[in-house]
Amino acid sequence: MKNLWRDTEAEAMVAAYADRGVGRALALRVYTTRLLGGEPRLVLHGGGNTSVKTRVTDALGDDVEVLCVKGSGWDMAAIEPEGLPAVRLDALRRLGALESLGDEDMVGLVRQGLLDGSAPNPSVETLLHAFLPHQYVDHTHAAAVLAVTDQPTGAERCAEVYGDALAVVPYIKPGFPLAKAVAGIYAERPRVEGLILLKHGIFTFGESALQAYERMIAHVSRAEEYLRRARRKVFASASLPARIAPAARVAPILRGLTALVVDADEGLYRPFVLDFRGGEKVLGYVNGAELERYSQVGVVTPDHAIRTKNTPLIVPPPVADAPLGDAPGADTLDAFRAGAKAALEAYVAAYRAYFARHNAREPSPKTALDAMPRVILAPGLGLFGLGESATAARIAADIAENAVEVITDAEAIGRFESISEAEVFDIEYWSLEQAKLGRAAEAPLARHVVVVTGGGRGIGAATAAAFAREGAEVAILDSDAAAAGETARRIGGAALALGCDVTRPDEVEAAFGRVCETFGGLDIVVSNAGAAWQGRIGEVGDRALRDSFELNFFAHQTVARTAVSVLRAQGLGGVLLFNASKQALDPGPDFGPYGLPKAATLALARQYAVDYGRDGIRSNAVNADRVRTGIYAGGVLEERARARGQSVAEYLAGANLLKREVKADDVAQAFVALAKARKTTGAILTVDGGNIAAAPR
Repeated sequence: MKNLWRDTEAEAMVAAYADRGVGRALALRVYTTRLLGGEPRLVLHGGGNTSVKTRVTDALGDDVEVLCVKGSGWDMAAIEPEGLPAVRLDALRRLGALESLGDEDMVGLVRQGLLDGSAPNPSVETLLHAFLPHQYVDHTHAAAVLAVTDQPTGAERCAEVYGDALAVVPYIKPGFPLAKAVAGIYAERPRVEGLILLKHGIFTFGESALQAYERMIAHVSRAEEYLRRARRKVFASASLPARIAPAARVAPILRGLTALVVDADEGLYRPFVLDFRGGEKVLGYVNGAELERYSQVGVVTPDHAIRTKNTPLIVPPPVADAPLGDAPGADTLDAFRAGAKAALEAYVAAYRAYFARHNAREPSPKTALDAMPRVILAPGLGLFGLGESATAARIAADIAENAVEVITDAEAIGRFESISEAEVFDIEYWSLEQAKLGRAAEAPLARHVVVVTGGGRGIGAATAAAFAREGAEVAILDSDAAAAGETARRIGGAALALGCDVTRPDEVEAAFGRVCETFGGLDIVVSNAGAAWQGRIGEVGDRALRDSFELNFFAHQTVARTAVSVLRAQGLGGVLLFNASKQALDPGPDFGPYGLPKAATLALARQYAVDYGRDGIRSNAVNADRVRTGIYAGGVLEERARARGQSVAEYLAGANLLKREVKADDVAQAFVALAKARKTTGAILTVDGGNIAAAPR
């Protein structure tokens, strides 16, 4: 484990925070917390915590001793001083005299000591930090330490690695009992530099930020060295078929099977977003002959249970039923689908039995969480993380990869062992842990994956942004990869940008494959890419007309056909949306080369509605006119406005009944509305400010 402390960086942070009134002790606490949080082998997604004991002036002007400890919801890698709320230390220490203290009472008493009543809840391990005397206390879930401690002989191995340097604490659920136990153990061994919490993690402490941090790095490094020295074996590989289907084909099947059913008759589902991981380490793990044993033992540290449940789902190797071909649907995965469905049903039944078994002993019965897995292992292929968003899916996949590393190392020196099932239940259904997830109301299109072609600028960029605001995960496809990337940057989050020429079927197929690998599948496709060829229809050349049909009709067919193969694999329905233009209904002079393929595209949209309605797939179109960033490029609008002695805005607004300019976002909102119109298909939505000639008859 590399020591990343740099004196110049530390002092620069002290100076920067001094300008904000933050003292040296807290500034250095922020610095080393970020160092720890930025290393995934130490801390993952909300795990771990740090603290510093210092003095501050309260609202009454009194000088008080406080514990600044990581607050719930803060990421250690990007923490700010506000993420380490100050709690009066004397009040916390007095709690050590109590014999017992319930979780909710503990949270309430800790909050009473906050200097800022609006601060986030301090860590559930606040009292552990408070009961130790050191100024700086660091806590991580270091992968190497977990591999050593997650063993039937974990305590003995820790003694072998650390001798008298660290004290070993048996597994106890975080909270008041753990804090009391740690205080007692430390009182008996006050010279130790830290603590090993079996099957949980490691604490180090010191009288300076540097000392506590360097002890963490040193002791984790000792565990890493022990793993290298004691390693004796690796996983024996299972015998697997050679023709494993790619993740892009497998993910939509898994996404469809795991979707939460709200109302099947109404076609209402809450699908998960998926995040695929492959690679040598993951494959070595999922291809192991004893996968059914070591992957089902449990989590590597209790904190992970709320993100991944205790165990992953194992599905059969995804073998194609026929040789893979070039065309979509040239092979099938029917046998894999059936096997995965059976495995999932068994998983769900086992989870419900687990809940019933342990909920029966609860004094206040809990409400069951959904029974779907958050990690899926596919031998021969890799693993998938599942979540209600791309961020949540990434977190689950990150934790799953961490588990692969820890369990692989644990099995290489002995035999992996987790906490008991009952102890996992206590953590998974613990209100203080569930609070970390911050369950908020989901946005209207949360869990939905949207693909927008021609999304690099104009209507496409506005449409991508509009869907992102509705909570959807967005993939932006554009022949100009840089423009697609700029749209993705403006949207932020997990937006995916892909360079893709939609007139090339191979590029469309590859792009949709990337979308499925990244998000697990798709729900809505906005086929928007287009360009306007002009000329009198009797005089335009064949090449120009054919080029226009390639982009303005055949590309829409390629996109829709590719999308439908994914939507049908998922079995959750879906939405196709086409940018058809008013030219499809109201041909304009000299726009035949553009209007003719657009008329064909409007017919295409209706044909998809007819042919795939039985699959729950809706198909609709938007007809827009005189949008500043639409087909009117290259100075066309400016030229027409100038000929009338008007500004562009005046020209656009004066051309419709409402006398209002139609903007790109107006068209985007039409696409969003059609995506939400669950019982509308085969429709044409006009967005032109009022143009009766273009109104459907």
